[in-house]
Formats: sequence, structure tokens, C-alpha cells
Amino acid sequence: MSQVRVRFAPSPTGFLHIGGVRTALFNWLFARQQQGTFILRIEDTDQSRSTDASIQAIIEGMAWVGLDWDEGPFRQTERMDLYRSHAMQLFEAGHAYWCVCKAEELEARRKAAEAKGLSPRYDGRCRNLQITNPSEDAALRFKAPQEGQTVIDDLIKGRVVFENTIVDDVIILRSNGYPTYNFSVVVDDALMGITHVVRGDDHLTNTPRQVPIFKALGFTVPRFGHLPMILGADKTRLSKRHGATSIMAYKDMGYLPEAMVNYLVRLGWSHGDQELFTRQELIDKFSWDHVQKSAAVFNPDKLLWMNAEYIKTSPPSHVVRALVPMLEQAGLGKDVETVSGEWLAQLVVLVKERAKTLVDMVEWVKPYFGQTVTFDEEAAKKFLTPAVGPAFSKLITRFEVFPSFSKVEWENSFKQVVEEEGMKMGQLAQPVRVALTGRTASPGLFEVMDVLGRDRSLFRLRKGLERASMG
Repeated sequence: MSQVRVRFAPSPTGFLHIGGVRTALFNWLFARQQQGTFILRIEDTDQSRSTDASIQAIIEGMAWVGLDWDEGPFRQTERMDLYRSHAMQLFEAGHAYWCVCKAEELEARRKAAEAKGLSPRYDGRCRNLQITNPSEDAALRFKAPQEGQTVIDDLIKGRVVFENTIVDDVIILRSNGYPTYNFSVVVDDALMGITHVVRGDDHLTNTPRQVPIFKALGFTVPRFGHLPMILGADKTRLSKRHGATSIMAYKDMGYLPEAMVNYLVRLGWSHGDQELFTRQELIDKFSWDHVQKSAAVFNPDKLLWMNAEYIKTSPPSHVVRALVPMLEQAGLGKDVETVSGEWLAQLVVLVKERAKTLVDMVEWVKPYFGQTVTFDEEAAKKFLTPAVGPAFSKLITRFEVFPSFSKVEWENSFKQVVEEEGMKMGQLAQPVRVALTGRTASPGLFEVMDVLGRDRSLFRLRKGLERASMG
């Protein structure tokens, strides 16, 4: 087999959809597994909807999930002469003809055909007029085969047969000289040497329109594969009503790119019962045979679980790199500048079991920055009371003896104070927790003290004692 060459060819008409990312991902995995080439092509011939901002969103989304391309990004608007020259090649070879039908005429005929229960395809009235030099606006149509079948050996769906009698004479050049999708995509795929065209199954019906154009131009027809779509929980096509559909929205929501990649691969592909994969495992194990033929259902809860697993198991330094921009957005940029990467990694280890997203993690780590802490008022009223003052004062005195934090020594001192004061562990632990973090929920007390360090722990305990003495 010749070297594998695949492409991802989004239209820049909005954000990068997670369905598009999955398509790109499957192509990328196949290319990397086969030591092939992955091409990024921007299909921007729709002048009314394509924007540079959308192109930038595509590039940023691809970069965030780590899908690097070997060639591109190519833009169709920079290849217009290629489309026009190939369109004229088809015309000169008798495979295309000029159509001078007006848009309103075509619409009227379409409605009339539908009223009779017929297919609203072009009726071919300009097909045999042999117009060579139209004096008015004209579109160039491809002469589709009118008999026989177009057979697709689909990588995912298997053998798919289309009757040529239902295929339209599609427009390949509009009257304004712009190519249509079904034509430009053929020229690009052929000239770029694409060996496998893998895309969403909403393009399946375009395939019998495109294959005859490949053949008429004398190009090798690539292998096709059509991925089933992603559905929401209600089994309708995934849309905003099911939650975020933009890949970058998940970055903003605190998801790790590795978790997104793992989840999107598993959304329609499997390898036994394995759920979590490294990037290299995905490359090694990927195959079209294991891509499911039916639509996949997007499950936000499953994605959230997977993200939590990645937060727990990823190297803390890796989580720190993703967390820092979110801390800066939360107004903690100056605090972050004053601490080391090693301390941030220690902080991640402290809270990672409690955070399902990086947004969660930001909330969990806020109390650990700065010298002071802001008390939750309800927590302070309930736990920082005069009754805990004597135990608090004794605990601070015991801790001050030690020149540095020692989990063993501080924990033993804590237990001694509880015993001496005739208290239960929780009766002292909860007020100490509120003094240290401002909250009633936190990781283990002595893990918290270890991250805060001796001096800040003592400073906050003294502030807690002050608050308790206020009643």
C-alpha cells in the first residue's frame, strides 16, 4: 500500500465542534500508526460564513488537544485557479456543461417535483444544449452517470451501493466562478494524494456525487470511511441544548486535553474493556475494525469521571501547567508568581482527589495562597467559639516549640491536647480546619499544615484564636 495520507478539512464557520475533533483524531491516529501524513485543510469557499476568527479557533482547538499536522493548513480560497482549471478540463472533455437556468426557475421546478412526490433533482434541461460560450450568468454542471451503480467499500460501514439514477448533475462552478463543495473537495483530495477520506456520515450521500468526478478527471479514487454521528442523551444530534459542543469550551470548564482525547476516542471506538489509554496506546491499538457503525451517545458524566481520573493520575507538574492560567484568571496571578513550581505540585497532590475539573481545583486551592484566609461566616460562627479558646491556645503553644513542621510531632501534640482537654478529635479538628482554610471541608489537617508550612499555619491558628475570643 502507498503511504497513508489523510486529512481533516473543517469549514471555518464557527467554533471547532467536538464531533470535528473526533473526526480529526481518528484520522490523526491512523496516520501516526501507519507512519503516514496528516493534513489540515481549511474549506473556506463559503464567503458568507467563513471567518478568520473561526480559522484561528480551529488551529487553537487542534493545538490544545495535541493534534499536530504534517502539511498545511491549506486554504481553499488560495487554490481557486486549480478548481477553475480542472472544471474547464471536465468541460472540454465533455464531462460538464453550462447551465443557464435561473435560481427562481430551479426553485419552482424543485417545488413542483416535490408536490408530485418526485426527487427534487435537476431535470437536466441544459445537459444537451451544448452551450459553449454563455452570454449570461451560467453555472457549470457535472454530467453524472445516469445508469449503473456507484459502490463504496466503506472502512466503517462496509459495502454501500448507490443507484446512479438518483444522482444529480451537481454544479461544480457557480455563476460567480466559485467552486462548490463536492467539486473542490475532489480536486483537493486528488492533488494532495489523499489515500483515505474519513469524515462524518452526514457526508455519505456526497460520496456517489464525488466518485464519478474523481474518475472523470482521471484520478485514483481514495478509500472512504464515514463515522457515525455523536448524539445527545435524547438520541438527537448533539447540539448546544445538550451542553457545550465547542472543544475550547471544555478547556475553559477545566478539562484536561488528554481526558478529552481519551473520551472522544472511546465515543465510537473500543479496545476490549479498556477505558483509559495513553496517547501511544491509542496509536498502537487503533483500527477501523473497532469503530462502531451506530451513533455514539455523548455522556457528560462519563467525561467528568474520566477527567477526574486524569487529574488524579497525571504527573502533578503537568496538572500545574494547565492550572496556572486558570489561577491567573481567578485573580491569583501575583500569588502564583511568589511560589515555586514544586509548591504548586504539592498543592495539586493535596487536592487532586477532590477535584473533578481544574475549575474545581481552583476553588479547592484558593485558601492556600497568601498569608491570611477569609473565613466562611457560618463556619466561623459555628466552630470558632470561646469554648475552643483554651484548647486552641494550648495547641499553638505546643506547635511553637517545633522549629519546623513535622507531621509526626504536630499530630502527636494535637492528640495530647485533645486528650488533656477531654475533647473528641472532631471537636478540635473542625475549628482548626476553619482557622487554617476558612472552610469546613479540606484534605487532612496535617497535609494542609504541611503545604501551608509552620509559620503560616501558626499565623492562621492565632487569627482563629482571635476570632474565637470575639464570641
